[in-house]
Amino acid sequence: MRIFFDAAEMQAKGTPSEQLKKIMQGRYKAGYYKPLERAGVSYVLSPILRTYVNADQDAMVVTSNIPHMMHYAPNVTNQEMGGGMPSPEDFHYYVEHGRWPRTPYPFVFLQGPYGYILQFRAEADRDAITKEYEEMLARLCEIKDAWCLPN
Repeated sequence: MRIFFDAAEMQAKGTPSEQLKKIMQGRYKAGYYKPLERAGVSYVLSPILRTYVNADQDAMVVTSNIPHMMHYAPNVTNQEMGGGMPSPEDFHYYVEHGRWPRTPYPFVFLQGPYGYILQFRAEADRDAITKEYEEMLARLCEIKDAWCLPN
């Protein structure tokens, strides 16, 4: 939670998002934020997600609805857990459409001390969440184009 509190504090003080990203990445590399001592799970079932596709690689951000679970898995590899990264074509489809072309197998993201396993829920879960929050999603889209789910 420390990184979320620090980011919120810097945002409240007006730190530009590009600078905030660089500060956080630098703090991770310097060991300022310590990895957790044990595994954990985070459920992400929100109707909208706006996030970096791969923050270490570039500044590309996407808006989507991808209900998933994240299992904190420090220093675990895809080979150890039987997973595999989606293909570059699958990532491109995700960026363009805000959803995966098919539900990918679980895979390790950000392999290393802060790594986690992404396990996506079924498309039916995504569709049910989108339908349930249809009115709210329409209002968000009217406020800011970046908050619109891709068609």
